[in-house]
Amino acid sequence: MPDNKEYRWVDILRQDWPLILILLGLLVAAFVVYPQLPERVPMHWNAGGEVDRYGSRFTGAFAIPLLTIGIYIGMLVFPLMDPRRANYANFSTAYRAIRTGLVLFLAVLYGIVTTNALGYEVNVARVVPITLGLLFILIGNFLTQVRHNYFVGIRTPWTLASEEVWRKTHRVGGFAFVLAGIISILAAFLPAPANFWVVIGSLIGAAAITTIYSAIIYFRHKDNVKIK
Repeated sequence: MPDNKEYRWVDILRQDWPLILILLGLLVAAFVVYPQLPERVPMHWNAGGEVDRYGSRFTGAFAIPLLTIGIYIGMLVFPLMDPRRANYANFSTAYRAIRTGLVLFLAVLYGIVTTNALGYEVNVARVVPITLGLLFILIGNFLTQVRHNYFVGIRTPWTLASEEVWRKTHRVGGFAFVLAGIISILAAFLPAPANFWVVIGSLIGAAAITTIYSAIIYFRHKDNVKIK
């Protein structure tokens, strides 16, 4: 959407038709796969890539599709309650990319769950780190475009207090999350559970770097930053 437009979820829906098709596809897939699933469906894998939690047939078929639809709806609705709602029109491309990344990531997870449940072995310890890494890289590439708001982006007390701190933090955060994504993809080729801890460590590291950096920038230039 152009910069002079207000954030309107109706306009977003018109532009998000590919995502809506994916969401509908997940729901259709749930109804199709439901009769074929066993009574107990693998739903969670531990750091070693072994199943450590099962769900019912209904949970296996419908939990992730419904969760994905709920997250997508939330990403449309929550900005309407944001005091900085007007800023969303200024990073609509980045916001659409983030929505797309999350939906595709959850679709891949759904594919992993249903494929394993149907008896086809998927190397979860390899596929998940690669998928997460791609999501981190996508988010990192678009973080610098995200404008000041209360819902999307790196929200620390210091980034929310200052647009200048927000801008600088997201520039560093973009690099940090791209790096975390690359590390996660490379970690996929390590043996489990080492790959799991490398992925978690890279994400925690990216979050810690951006949080600490935002505080340093804020307090170092507290008298000069633009407080909002």
